[in-house]
Amino acid sequence: MTLQNAPGTRDFPAEQAIARQRLTNVLRGVFELYGYNPLETPVLERFDVLASKYAGGAEILKETFKVNDQGKRQLSLRYDLTVPMCRFIAMNPNMKLPFKRYQIGEVFRDGPIKLGRYRQFTQCDVDVVGVKGMSADAEIACIAQFAFAELGLPATIKLNSRKVLNGILETAGVRKEKMETAILSIDKLEKIGRNGVEKELNEKRIPKQSITRIMELTSATGTNQARIDQLRFSLKSDQGIEGMNEVESLISFIPDSSNIEFSPSLARGLAYYTGTVIEAFLTGSEIKSAVAAGGRYDKMIGNFLGTGKEYPAVGVSFGLDVILDALQIAGLRQKKAVSVAYIIPIKAFKEASSIAQKLRNAGIKAGIDLMERGISRNLEYAASAGIQYAVIVGEQEMKQARVKLRNMQTGEEKLATVEEAISILASHTPSYPKSNKNTG
Repeated sequence: MTLQNAPGTRDFPAEQAIARQRLTNVLRGVFELYGYNPLETPVLERFDVLASKYAGGAEILKETFKVNDQGKRQLSLRYDLTVPMCRFIAMNPNMKLPFKRYQIGEVFRDGPIKLGRYRQFTQCDVDVVGVKGMSADAEIACIAQFAFAELGLPATIKLNSRKVLNGILETAGVRKEKMETAILSIDKLEKIGRNGVEKELNEKRIPKQSITRIMELTSATGTNQARIDQLRFSLKSDQGIEGMNEVESLISFIPDSSNIEFSPSLARGLAYYTGTVIEAFLTGSEIKSAVAAGGRYDKMIGNFLGTGKEYPAVGVSFGLDVILDALQIAGLRQKKAVSVAYIIPIKAFKEASSIAQKLRNAGIKAGIDLMERGISRNLEYAASAGIQYAVIVGEQEMKQARVKLRNMQTGEEKLATVEEAISILASHTPSYPKSNKNTG
């Protein structure tokens, strides 16, 4: 037997697990800052829910992991967090709206594996249900802006609308039954280029003149307003004009739109989107795929209920794993231990243990040597683990009612009372760098 991971899955040793925890804490903090509450749903869902025509569509089902339980029921590992949330709301139709929730959890897709793309990965979703106007879409875009600013990762937030895309296809003369499959090809424009998209559309029997017109309409250039004006002048579709008005309104609600880009070719592959679509891309990173994506899906919840009642909804999902890859590429220094302080007793374990507990009572994450190692080996351990401070507790220190604090990065040492040590250590809670830009 060869011991190895299942394809597309990974183990996370301490330094990686700590980085993941820090990132989720940053995102959780941003979500809650905007007034969103947590929700948890099961990893396993009924296959008929995930396969519903109201859910992700045929493309995503090709990557869905299916299992049968002992009762012969067909179940699936969830491929995203949006469909389970919609199922939850459909099962609780009398909840008060708007419903603002975030969820951080594992999802599974049996797709190709490459840098930034895995078969088991973590999504961090934030959604608002019950708001029809573009104020909700703008808030979701602002959350994405704020999150990447908090992480110190420059990003461009690209926006479009499915209504605009439908309008482009209608103006180009694409038949209604061909629109969804055409959108799946247009969604690949950044990945396979213009020639690749034209080839796919030709293979799907889209007329040549329609393909030419699609390429023209999705290639608007200039500022956001210039692109909006070009398309509004060109579109011959009421739905397309409605979409253009919504995009213009959305952008106007964002206080700082300097990193917002209206992209007429942005599609998003999932079938449930009905309006706004959003993707975030990092600036100057080796990671070229989207690091956050989402949009508006106004029909899914009502369709699950079968009542026709409208539940307008919009949200965005952050790819935890791909963002961590980006942070690592950008040179993030990973910690190998959660402790801020490491207590080193020198023939004074009882006193050191008492001091360690005082630090913990004050909220300081502190470990202590349990193996009676010498000071050199303990300092070597603390340095290798990336712990910021060693706290040396020996007979000499105890006589002065002090501890010796050693900064493991600079080598500087100082004597301090326990209260002084707590004050110093409390100021060294690790966090990601923040940008100086106020966003949203």
